Amino acid sequence: MKKFAVLGSPISHSLSPLLHTTAYEALGFQGTYEKIEIKAGGLKAFLETLDSSWHGLSLTMPLKEEVIAQVSEISELALRVQSANTLFRKNHEWAATTTDVSGFAQSLNQHGIQANGHVLIIGAGATARAAAAACDGTASEITVLNRSTARVPDMSRAVLRSTLNFIDWDSQQIFDQIDLVISTTPSGASDVLVEQFPITTKVAYFESLYNPWPTKALKEWEKRGGLAIDGLDLLIHQGIEQIAIFTQLEFDKAEMYSLLRKVGIKALS
Repeated sequence: MKKFAVLGSPISHSLSPLLHTTAYEALGFQGTYEKIEIKAGGLKAFLETLDSSWHGLSLTMPLKEEVIAQVSEISELALRVQSANTLFRKNHEWAATTTDVSGFAQSLNQHGIQANGHVLIIGAGATARAAAAACDGTASEITVLNRSTARVPDMSRAVLRSTLNFIDWDSQQIFDQIDLVISTTPSGASDVLVEQFPITTKVAYFESLYNPWPTKALKEWEKRGGLAIDGLDLLIHQGIEQIAIFTQLEFDKAEMYSLLRKVGIKALS
């Protein structure tokens, strides 16, 4: 039996075990998937304890950036965004990649949204860089709302083609002339921006969080007429790409999305 797990901290709320085990059962794949609490700085020591029965690991915060220095083989995309959420065995060694970028892209596609025009990304961490990379080249302009300049160099490496701007949290009229909003901040952080939300809008608001579900900001945006995309979509789409990597099986991804979305909503409701 092949072993898999999601690692991070905090990890108790993670729906990844439910989604992966549901997918494995549907595919007839023999594998186990659990969640393991690993705090910042603990990834290297944990990897050293794993035997050959372990075939794949999903990474969430705070390990997505930490892993870059822990493995020798890293995909070009993961290096570009300086973040990896997927570890898999390759020639008996761990290799790292990211499915977060495709997760954002597939989620937008699922809702018929082309990330062109002016995209506002709230936050500048690992998830924000994945969102920026997903929009890069399609969006004419990407504006990042961040608290400090420390993340600017990494974000600048993630965006290669679109015009990139940075604004701080004290900025006014943040949502003027915006065609898509993507929030990547921790729970509750973007709620302070609600008072700046437009009175009415037709713009989409993509919330990367699924805990809480839905977030206050997402509910407020939807009340004002905007399209709401929740973090469960991102979790499912990036998870489907991980499932393909872990199982090495071909399957109908649209059917898998429908199955996992149904299971995920039931768990959150």
